[in-house]
Amino acid sequence: MTGKAGFQSDEWVALGASDRNGYKVSDCVVDMRRATRTPKAAELEAQSQNIVFDASRAALIIIDMQNDFCAPDGWIGSMGIDVSAPQALKEPINKAAAAFRAQGAPVIWVSWGVRPDRMNLSPGTLHPFNPNGKAPGLAGEIRTAHGDYHVLEEGGWGAAIIDGLHQEPGDIHVSKHRISGFWDTPLDAILKNLDVTTLFFAGVNADHCVLGTLMDANFHGYDTVMLEDCVATTSPDFCMQATLHNVRFCFGFTATSSQLVSALSAAS
Repeated sequence: MTGKAGFQSDEWVALGASDRNGYKVSDCVVDMRRATRTPKAAELEAQSQNIVFDASRAALIIIDMQNDFCAPDGWIGSMGIDVSAPQALKEPINKAAAAFRAQGAPVIWVSWGVRPDRMNLSPGTLHPFNPNGKAPGLAGEIRTAHGDYHVLEEGGWGAAIIDGLHQEPGDIHVSKHRISGFWDTPLDAILKNLDVTTLFFAGVNADHCVLGTLMDANFHGYDTVMLEDCVATTSPDFCMQATLHNVRFCFGFTATSSQLVSALSAAS
């Protein structure tokens, strides 16, 4: 390999966490040119406008599809809250994720994973989950039909992805401890290493963590699309309608998983 200045090496070594953003190095030369990828134009029917995006620079972000939020015997389910809406997301999310993997595009799971000592959780973060101080709240110990464990503790059953959602070894997992998956997490650095510009969002709750992460993605300069049939909330329906309106009006676009799968399968 020869650079413009004529530097040569017979022993190049790749350096970087991702082949999308890496150097080639040798004993005496560092080649900082990134590998180029051929754009894959995907035409997506969306609201409030149809869009064309580069499938080679897109990723799927799946938020909080965890036992404590979505399983009948998890934290939320144990309080008598109906989790059928999150459970119904499994098929469309699996289809969307499979379509991304078929394109070699990243699938990223962003999930609550709190410290047992709660040392990175402010009172303002704890309060919505324990408004009177008498509930277990984040990282508190609870007893459910599943057994005794700590709510959303990183590495525990409550923080694990629910059964029925397909994960692959090449998927990326990011733990968070705020509504937004960008605050105090490596998510932005990971996306930059992957050279991603367009993000598709799935998961729960649509009006809380999904919207909060999508808004922060928009603020960071990413193009954002919420997949309408891949998100749900336990809030009243008007919250969902307001969320879809705000995404379409201020922060990006919305589409369905079937529209996305069609767009990716036809990407060229």
